[in-house]
Amino acid sequence: MEALLTACQGTDSTEAPAKPKRSFYAARDLYKYRHQYPQNFKDIRYQNDLSNLRFYKNKIPFKPDGVYIEEVLNKWKGDYEKLEHNHTYIQWLFPLREQGLNFYAKELTTYEIEEFKKTKEAIRRFLLAYKMMLEFFGIKLIDKTGNVARAVNWQERFQHLNESQHNYLRITRILKSLGELGYESFKSPLVKFILHEALVENTIPNIKQSALEYFVYTIRDRRERRKLLRFAQKHYTPSENFIWGPPRKAQPEGSKAQKPPGPPTAAQQGQTSMHKKPKESKNASSAAHGVSKAAEDKKVASKEAAEETDKPRAEPGSEAAQPGEPEQDGAADDSSPRAEQTVTHPEEQKENASPSEKDEAADSQSQDAGSPGDAGAQDAAALP
Repeated sequence: MEALLTACQGTDSTEAPAKPKRSFYAARDLYKYRHQYPQNFKDIRYQNDLSNLRFYKNKIPFKPDGVYIEEVLNKWKGDYEKLEHNHTYIQWLFPLREQGLNFYAKELTTYEIEEFKKTKEAIRRFLLAYKMMLEFFGIKLIDKTGNVARAVNWQERFQHLNESQHNYLRITRILKSLGELGYESFKSPLVKFILHEALVENTIPNIKQSALEYFVYTIRDRRERRKLLRFAQKHYTPSENFIWGPPRKAQPEGSKAQKPPGPPTAAQQGQTSMHKKPKESKNASSAAHGVSKAAEDKKVASKEAAEETDKPRAEPGSEAAQPGEPEQDGAADDSSPRAEQTVTHPEEQKENASPSEKDEAADSQSQDAGSPGDAGAQDAAALP
């Protein structure tokens, strides 16, 4: 053990940070979320149960704790120890159409979502729950459009958030639930705020991988995602490690400036004629290789790749092909970049425990961030 510690301490501290990797699982999971869970055949199972709505109407307590929503909102608010260490309430406060780690919590259905949106009592409590969790993270909701800012206790809470990486799973679940229950517009301001604090202010640097791999890709509007990626790319350091965009296009050989060949001589014409067949054979071989490679890529992308370009460009656990740049689709943000260290994604194991973000995993710090999102491999075209 001592030898290992000595070896670790002896490594060069100036060594470049490891390049982050994309999560194919995250990409696939968030793609399904953004596309309304295609081929989800379980939707009718609990159609008449409405457990999530009844919980928010204060008719039933959440299980297994047996606590009603009013008690949570009135007595748990500000009790950061309880909010941190209890792992069963978050699935009830922010329900999804996918199973979390609390198997007592029921999945949302499309029918329940519509009923929830029409119930003012439920929506009012849902927003109070959102505010409570924002305060727990050191953030406050400042208006009805979803804009957020630092809370009074931001320094203490940001330090905690930077160190308690299982909360990144919770943020992913919260973002997803906002979109399900009618508050899609609240997501972009929160994600932009987190990216700014992580990349510009450097107050929560450990969250940046989760923010880029998961939080951004919970947003269903492609233009909004691209704006956030452009903002992040401006401020991400080292810039060559920014992998949340398409690979840079290699310059075609024919585009390179070459001296135009002179008119062929008779001998050259003869040689061209002699070697014409082999050249065609070589082109045919290249074409066959291209077809084979295209078929391989299609195995990785989903069937919907034709209409949605935010598909993963790397196999699970593989490193992204090359750093890329998000598409220039709208005005970029104006903040100046600041240096920051690259942090390896903290949540890659735990979230992968289930087909959706396993939001409330135990306090392990090596979890897969809660928001499996389509790898934004091709979320945008390269910037000039």
